[in-house]
Amino acid sequence: MMRGLPPVDPDYLARLRRRDPETLRSVVDLHGRRLYRAARGMGCPADAASDVVQDVFVTFLASLDRFEGRSQVSTWLLGILYRKLLERRRPSPGDAHDPIDDVFLAQFDESDRWVQRPIDPDRWMRSREAAAAIHDCLEALPPLQRDVFQLREVEELSGAEVGAILGESVNHIGVLFHRARLRLRECLGQKGWVRA
Repeated sequence: MMRGLPPVDPDYLARLRRRDPETLRSVVDLHGRRLYRAARGMGCPADAASDVVQDVFVTFLASLDRFEGRSQVSTWLLGILYRKLLERRRPSPGDAHDPIDDVFLAQFDESDRWVQRPIDPDRWMRSREAAAAIHDCLEALPPLQRDVFQLREVEELSGAEVGAILGESVNHIGVLFHRARLRLRECLGQKGWVRA
């Protein structure tokens, strides 16, 4: 687990602030997949997660002069990601487009033939049941609990790091994490995935 990490090396910080291309490329290579996974885990749809991650890196570049290196680069990036996702969660008036239409149409080519044949439905159901149960239970969590669970459990950040990202006390992060775990266990139990 990533606990008690030291501040960023001053030489590395200087290269970041100079916007050294090789150093910036290493940041993208090192953190891109993790940010995408975190965005998905925090409820961002797959088709939007890449755009959000790109926005995170753009904001990171724009805010490098304010980055003091007291936290790790990953913590700074996850904080930016969290704020970007909060912005996207705000309802936008007049957004009546149903994205399922785009998903459906993307399955066919210009001749109305399958782009890729779907797998056998029985096989697909067996392989997806557990993942769907977990996904449903995560989606049922209040957003702040889901975010805390993603950052603590999946991203393996400490309570202090998560508290800094979300602007909450370490004790409150602990309470939210505990409640998220209890709710997930109860939800999975109701779906038959956890024995009493």
